[in-house]
Amino acid sequence: MTPKYWTILFLLGVVVLSLCLGVIIGQVEASSLQDNLLIFAVATILSGGLIIISFRQLVKSLADSSSSYTASQSSILQDVAKRGRDISVVAIGGGTGLPATLRGLKSYTDNITAIVTVADDGGSSGRLRREMGILPPGDLRNNIAALADDESLMTRLFQYRFSVGELEGHSFGNLLIAALADLTVDENAEVQNSLTVALLETQRILNIKGRVLPATLTDVYLTAQIRLANSDRLIKVKGESQIEEVDGQVESIQLNPEDVPAHPPSVQAILDAELIVIGPGSLYTSILPNLMVPEIVAALRATDAYKIYVCNVATQPVETTNYTMADHVMAMEKHIGRGVFQAVLANNVYPSRNAGITRYVLPAPAHHEIHQRYEVRYTDLTDEERPWRHDSTKLAHAIMDLFKPQQAKGILIPTALSS
Repeated sequence: MTPKYWTILFLLGVVVLSLCLGVIIGQVEASSLQDNLLIFAVATILSGGLIIISFRQLVKSLADSSSSYTASQSSILQDVAKRGRDISVVAIGGGTGLPATLRGLKSYTDNITAIVTVADDGGSSGRLRREMGILPPGDLRNNIAALADDESLMTRLFQYRFSVGELEGHSFGNLLIAALADLTVDENAEVQNSLTVALLETQRILNIKGRVLPATLTDVYLTAQIRLANSDRLIKVKGESQIEEVDGQVESIQLNPEDVPAHPPSVQAILDAELIVIGPGSLYTSILPNLMVPEIVAALRATDAYKIYVCNVATQPVETTNYTMADHVMAMEKHIGRGVFQAVLANNVYPSRNAGITRYVLPAPAHHEIHQRYEVRYTDLTDEERPWRHDSTKLAHAIMDLFKPQQAKGILIPTALSS
């Protein structure tokens, strides 16, 4: 049977289970309807079984549809080659920021590679990381979805998050990636290689524009030096999820272990790129964890690509409280040195509508030293409904506008594919 068939059965099971649980919970105090509870209990058990069986068969059918890792990789590489007329773009980051970049840029080119951090240790990703020993799939999943068709059933299913039972908090996409990775492991295969197979298959299933790669296949954690609020005391905190819980200000971060190898395709993508976009995203937990992989930052220094750092619209508690745009750049230089990018793109519009408690990142002081080292461009990048985030269309337009001078080097800048 086809993956579509098992997907429909899986969704049917989820719907029936949700209805049954709702009825049972709602009838606990309805004594006149207690006689029907046995029926609903049986239906609940059957629908739960349907979910488990259909999910397993869905994963199996997806895995069986591919002949091998090499064939899948070759298919993707051939697809990229066919898009030779499109500019080659690499976007680096993680969290909720990078998907905004990808959603906008896919209107200009299909030749996009997202390089994503794998240092997350919280939520659904953290649970799968601890229980199954795989790299956290959450950021990978979000960026795969950003490159897919937003309206397709498979994309919505991929982003579906369970809200009841043992699966509460898990997204379907995380479970799918984890299951595909587990299916491709045998005594002759490494766990890391199984993840690359799972990502290739997932991206093929969703028929995405471009590809999503991890910065490294090594099991890494973040360690942060944090200065406690109202104190000069510095403490060391391990784990991304723990950093956000401390009342203080991040002073610096490290990868643990530090000298980890990069994922080779990620390095090659950087070297082959014409345009590289770094960010937006959480400075210390989404952006820097990628750039602190030694081979990644070395490739960024070696590539001929035009490199743009996209600064966040709003500050972030613990990480960037009261930071200006200049503070973001100086923090980058502190951790990875100068000369990694040529331009900085930042927001200069600060809406009050829908802003809530948003604290915007303000421009660099007029005579700050970064103006001597980078091309700095300010423009309106805010989302009208969520002004603390970037608007994908505005962001992509600003990136391409900054990149236009590269036409003098013989690079064709396409207009949006949708136009």
